[in-house]
Amino acid sequence: MAKPTTKIPISSIILDEEIYPRKGIDQKRVGIFAENIRDGFKFDPVEVEPHPDRPGKYRLLDGVHRWSAFKAVGVTETAAVIIKDLDGIDPLLYAAQKAIGPRQLTEDEARETARRAYSKNTGLRSADIGKAIGRSRQTVDSYIADLRAASRLGQDIKIFRMGRFGIPQDRIAKRLGLPQKTISNHSAKMPVLANQLNIDLARGFTVSQVAKKHNWTEPMVWSLALEGKEDLQRFKDLGWGLRTWDLWNWNDCDRRFGDDWPGRIPSQMIAHILYYFSDQNDLVFDPMAGGGVVADTCLALNRKCWSFDMDDRPDTRPEIEPCFWDVTDLKWPIKGKTKPDLIIFDPPYFKKQSNNYDPDTISGLSKENYLEFLERFFSLAHLNAKKSTKMAFINADWRDFQSTPAKNETRVNSILINDYLRILNQSGWQETHIFQAPLSSERFKTNVVSAMQKKKIIGVTSRYVIMSKKKAGL
Repeated sequence: MAKPTTKIPISSIILDEEIYPRKGIDQKRVGIFAENIRDGFKFDPVEVEPHPDRPGKYRLLDGVHRWSAFKAVGVTETAAVIIKDLDGIDPLLYAAQKAIGPRQLTEDEARETARRAYSKNTGLRSADIGKAIGRSRQTVDSYIADLRAASRLGQDIKIFRMGRFGIPQDRIAKRLGLPQKTISNHSAKMPVLANQLNIDLARGFTVSQVAKKHNWTEPMVWSLALEGKEDLQRFKDLGWGLRTWDLWNWNDCDRRFGDDWPGRIPSQMIAHILYYFSDQNDLVFDPMAGGGVVADTCLALNRKCWSFDMDDRPDTRPEIEPCFWDVTDLKWPIKGKTKPDLIIFDPPYFKKQSNNYDPDTISGLSKENYLEFLERFFSLAHLNAKKSTKMAFINADWRDFQSTPAKNETRVNSILINDYLRILNQSGWQETHIFQAPLSSERFKTNVVSAMQKKKIIGVTSRYVIMSKKKAGL
């Protein structure tokens, strides 16, 4: 049965090199086709699909030489089969299968097409690739052997990493799109994966050198280098001084831990929370993980960590599972009996760096809605915590001080620590410690500071770590 065709403008058709399996266009063949068109020969319609990134445009799946000939003789529109659903088939492999009808792919074209297809989807079978490009499974195996080995190593590292955080195998399988049996089989060989790194560490290579050599992240290598050590020794090896008082301030973030991220917090702060309010192998819950500072620090201090964030990065941050906190319908992202020992809640601060966050984050909410969200989250966390669970809430004062002299400020435009304490208590939490962890004043440029002084404006650097526990009897 013939596929239905539609007349579309030649100018709306695009040759997308991403899904073209040949090395180039055979101009001799185009010339022959052009002569055929001038002589009145009717060609089969080209096949196209809607372009995924350019509305109103189509990209060629079959008929590159016909399309080129149409352009050469000035044809303005052509009959086309528009395929809107390839039913899961990779567009490159579909185009390759069409291309080998009139003429087989060269050896270079077949190899390159197989490697491109596998690189985009490592779940493809050699037999399926071979069928599309006209080669045997064994031949395809030889084309992609190195890619498959690298992919399996990358996969093993992801499984090792997620296992290190204490993420259950069923969630690892779902996150990586693999059968749980595969995760179980891989997990059995995980200890061997770190052998060469441990050998290099024992030889005196630095953590940074080992991470670079084996393409692991530094926090992962630190988790190996510090194995078996007590927390205090870990602090010393990491070069972190331990603060004994309730004033926690650092000049900068430790760039070894966490990604470059809006509102990035010092890993030293997270380390202090872990040191004083958790033990090794405890489970930490991070509901708004951002750049992964909490997760990375947990690796260094041997804590399990379940992290969630609205920004999904499965390739670089597989341990941070996707979660969007719907302000109208808050739901805990995991089910089951396991509850955290420690919750570290570091949400986007009200109005601070809101331009750098996703527009759907809570930073841009009104003051009333922002506080309402926090109260609803605290209540939900209370329901999903055990009696002994501690919660670290990190946030900052906010005052509308811009262009307003201190004596003219009004409380109605502010969010201060007593607002946070009030809603914590209303949600069933009792504060136990309050640490001052001020924001750096260096973010204010000299000319800005000078102008503030002249106008008698007081800026805000107050930030707090409020530690809480569940109220007795609730």
